[in-house]
Amino acid sequence: MAKKIITFLLLTAMTGGCVTNPQTFSPAWWCRGANQQTILSVPLRPVRFVRVERQRWETPDGDFIDVDWLPGAPGTPILIVLHGLEGSSRSRYALSMLAAAENEGWRGLAINYRGCSGEPNRLLRSYHGGETSDLTWVVQKISAENPGSPIVLVGASLGANILLKYLGEQGDNLPLSVRGGVAISAPFDLARSAEALEHGFARMYMNRLVKSMKAKAKIKLKMFPGSFDEKKLDAVKTLTDIDNLVTGPIHGFRDAADYRSHSSSIKFLGGIRRPVLLISAKDDPFFPGEYLPVAEVAANHFLTAEFTDHGGHVGFLTGWVPGWPGSWIEQRTILFLKKSIQPC
Repeated sequence: MAKKIITFLLLTAMTGGCVTNPQTFSPAWWCRGANQQTILSVPLRPVRFVRVERQRWETPDGDFIDVDWLPGAPGTPILIVLHGLEGSSRSRYALSMLAAAENEGWRGLAINYRGCSGEPNRLLRSYHGGETSDLTWVVQKISAENPGSPIVLVGASLGANILLKYLGEQGDNLPLSVRGGVAISAPFDLARSAEALEHGFARMYMNRLVKSMKAKAKIKLKMFPGSFDEKKLDAVKTLTDIDNLVTGPIHGFRDAADYRSHSSSIKFLGGIRRPVLLISAKDDPFFPGEYLPVAEVAANHFLTAEFTDHGGHVGFLTGWVPGWPGSWIEQRTILFLKKSIQPC
């Protein structure tokens, strides 16, 4: 019996945990807390090597975005992956989604927002939580170049907010090739998300984000002297500070409040006209569970919500063996997207 138990544990560890029912999330017994799920998902999320092609696409306004393209057979579905604030196409959750797509025989595309690929973009503007023009252009481009191929999308964190806002804005005007999407740990209301991050233990996450955003802003100041006050930039400590000084003004908003009001996806959920799965944890340190859009989901039959008690922020680690989590979130995403691709 002992030998069988040891063999089972070894096999489970080798396969990265065990997900017996991809529609039901059960947190790993060794990783139940919100911050454990959030922090440990970064180093521990299982990621299989995926061979992607880095491509630079020139945008209509004279800038560029870098994308990682997962090739495959013509006509197969294409999964577009959107990363979070200060993430990239090389974030572990982005790579794990591309790997999941490859397992299905799909193609994939992970977008780097402007300035997130490791090289500053050319223009003063970069990206923000409600910037959907680049996604609109990418989807149109992919749809035109791949007629007949279903397109599905998945966004994580800020990428989930961008995805939901895009789908709501487009409504019935989406290309017919776009079949559905999955939004993981979306900060549906950017003001409430920022407020949550600026208090308590969550400040640890905020400090890391702000440090990265300030570094990029200083590079932009060298490229575009006088765009904003460098002394005020040095004094920035919170997301609200940097959104007031940089994010809002350089993207055409009055201040942080104006930017967040116009960019929060909760206002666009009613316009979505494709099947979309919303996966969020009630203990997400980036977005308070009491503000999850339960009423908005109930009012739109295109939306399906799985608001779990546990999972943290883009965590959702499961599995029996400590340090070897299962890939529940990838399996759940693919299961939903496969159904959305199937003809009615």
